[in-house]
Amino acid sequence: MFRLRSPRLTSRVAAFFGIIGLLAGLGLTTAAYSVARDSLVDQRVTTARSVAFDHALELRDAFARNTVAQTFQQLDIGSGGFAVLTQPSLTSLLQYPASAFPDSLRDTVTAGDSGQQLFELEGEKYIGIGIHIEASNSGYFEAFSLSATERTLAVLVTALLIGSALAALLAVFFGFSTSRGLLRPLTRVATTAGDIAGGSLDARLEPTDDPELSRLVVAFNNMADAVQSRIEREERFASEVSHELRSPLTAMTAAAELLASRRGELSERSQQALDLLIAQVRRFDAMVIDLLELSRLEAGAIDGHLEEVDVGKLASQIIARSSTPSTRLSLKSNAPIIAVTDRVRFERILSNLVENAHIHAGGATGVSISIQRIGDIVIAVDDAGRGVDEPDRVRIFERFTRGSAARAREGTGLGLALVAEHAAALGGWAYVDDSPSGGARFVVVLPKAKPTLIDHDMPTGVS
Repeated sequence: MFRLRSPRLTSRVAAFFGIIGLLAGLGLTTAAYSVARDSLVDQRVTTARSVAFDHALELRDAFARNTVAQTFQQLDIGSGGFAVLTQPSLTSLLQYPASAFPDSLRDTVTAGDSGQQLFELEGEKYIGIGIHIEASNSGYFEAFSLSATERTLAVLVTALLIGSALAALLAVFFGFSTSRGLLRPLTRVATTAGDIAGGSLDARLEPTDDPELSRLVVAFNNMADAVQSRIEREERFASEVSHELRSPLTAMTAAAELLASRRGELSERSQQALDLLIAQVRRFDAMVIDLLELSRLEAGAIDGHLEEVDVGKLASQIIARSSTPSTRLSLKSNAPIIAVTDRVRFERILSNLVENAHIHAGGATGVSISIQRIGDIVIAVDDAGRGVDEPDRVRIFERFTRGSAARAREGTGLGLALVAEHAAALGGWAYVDDSPSGGARFVVVLPKAKPTLIDHDMPTGVS
């Protein structure tokens, strides 16, 4: 089932700041728009009332002079507005009838009072002012257009929304920058911890002037010092023990060989005990040699020597010297594979894989060497065993670890650990997978193979 990846912490913090900034901007926009609208409408109403009353006074005087029609035509009605005087003689001069105004406003004026009301006509908003002219018992209505006010409010709300969007973007940038700054010490801790895990035991955090971060730096560095000290003690102990075992082991080997030279003088039961002793002494000797090699690898005491190596030819020679010289070797390349690598480490890797298959899995059924698209060289050894269980596939490359199918078999339990160490020393890695033909497939990836078109004969046994 597909599962969406959780967003990064910096992204979540930036999004949080952005949402807060956007909500704050929208809140301020709403408040500012409401205040501005009320202020502009109130200002427009006040102006409209003043103008309408002035016009009503002019019309009242015009009734006394009997010049109502002329005065009504000369009224300065604002752009988009219109006026109505409830006199039948002026019907032909009106743009709209009195019914264009709200009924409640007309009722107020008919009752002898004045009033005002917002209304809409043909999709336009107006302020309607109604004034009762007592001298002529008529009503004067004037409509003032709110189009200019609406346009002003539209410009204002657009500017406020743009400001809110910019504020949200600024909040996102601020949140991202702030979270990056706050997480930078943790990033340094993670990077340094990764360096230590990768083998750089001397990696430490740089001191800081921040008193709060200084506690973290000191605690982390003290922990790293303790880990490094413990690892170095264990490595030194293993190296010293392995070295010290060489002398008694040499004496045991010499004594076993002396007994073996006089094997015919021993009884059958003593011969069986001698065979068991010789096998265990040899296994002990191999284990000590492997432990010493691992100790030197961890201490960096084994100097590598990179050179151009014909991988196919070298692999053929390694297999020919192995316990299963008939193992089939397949080179998946149209040309010989020339790799810039360490010949000794490469031989140790391949020979250990082949011997591991021979001891624990009924022998290697095939060895293949290929080049990946990015140029890395891939060594794969298939065996005839029953495979490696999923829980064992990572830990099988640890020291003294065997798969569940090999726990009762011979071997030092260090061969695959050496494979992983040598591969890592060359910048590569090792893993185990299922073989297409059954059994297990042990794979080592080494960086940067160098293919060439030099013609030479393919070694015997290679297909």
